[in-house]
Amino acid sequence: MKKNFFIRAGTCAAFAIATGILCLPSVWAQGGVPKYEVDTSWPKPLPDRMVVGGLAGACVDARDHVIVLNRQDLLEGDLNAGHLAPPVMEFDPVGNLVNSWGDGKLLNPGLHSCTFDKDNNVWIGSTTVGMLQKYSHDGSKVLLQIGENGHFDSPDGTIKGKFMPASIFVDPKGGDVYIADGEGSINRRVVVTDQNGKFLRQWLPEGMTGVHCLAVSNDGLIYVCNRGGARIQVYDKEGTFIKNIPVAWKPYTTPLDGKIKESGGAVVSLELSRDPKQKFMYVINQNNVEIEVMDRESGKILSSFGSAGHFPGQLDSPHGLAVDSKNNVYVLETRGKRIQRFKSVSQ
Repeated sequence: MKKNFFIRAGTCAAFAIATGILCLPSVWAQGGVPKYEVDTSWPKPLPDRMVVGGLAGACVDARDHVIVLNRQDLLEGDLNAGHLAPPVMEFDPVGNLVNSWGDGKLLNPGLHSCTFDKDNNVWIGSTTVGMLQKYSHDGSKVLLQIGENGHFDSPDGTIKGKFMPASIFVDPKGGDVYIADGEGSINRRVVVTDQNGKFLRQWLPEGMTGVHCLAVSNDGLIYVCNRGGARIQVYDKEGTFIKNIPVAWKPYTTPLDGKIKESGGAVVSLELSRDPKQKFMYVINQNNVEIEVMDRESGKILSSFGSAGHFPGQLDSPHGLAVDSKNNVYVLETRGKRIQRFKSVSQ
């Protein structure tokens, strides 16, 4: 058995070197459902007694380095034990902090999400100030800003140009920027600009009080999170509605009055797997404090991981997701103030 494993591993490595195509775990190749467990080796302890606040969002670059957004919202007395960590932190694949940066005058504590474009520049959205910024990878230069600090659109989305950017995607094919503009129910729309920030179009997803997250697939579908409606709404790139994907949930303990109430939302953050067909969706279900693994085509929930708590693999107010080229899933906690990596394991 061990010999066969090494033959398969060697063949896969040779194929990857020759073709540049990633060899995914056998459970992926066989079309099975990936199961996840926490990787306690990642990240490594922060240097210089750094202290973080709520961790809101993350994104992964072309080298599988992970950018983490630190809101710096500390409690009184936290800095008696250390030094305030910068708002943007970069970790390498083994979990070392390799860079950190961020000017508090430019980056607001309302940091919410980030993404990388094809040139490896990082785009960062700050919801509480209504602007979106593009930085060079190392954070040394602000390359573009969309929106103005402290200025917002009307709730009905009729005024164009100012944002509450909760989620961002930059299309590698044409450079268009897709923005989930809807944190805190101030706005409730999807906005599309060109790569220079020029307004192109917008649409208001039906039945949403806010648009908290989105993901764009390789085949051109826009998956928009209806946080309070327990569903994902799917559109084409022009905003034409295609279908709803329900994200069913129920409380583990039924309330005494029998009335089920949201406790964060069933669709808080959404990411797609990194295989070419993007077979799976990962969804933060904050109501049940778990990550749902869903089949992208059918919308069926296949498995889940995580639970409420503070031990490794448990979660406290999960808010952000990121996925790397090996389909490791990174989960960020605002109240728990940490990031954990979950790795795919065989069935």
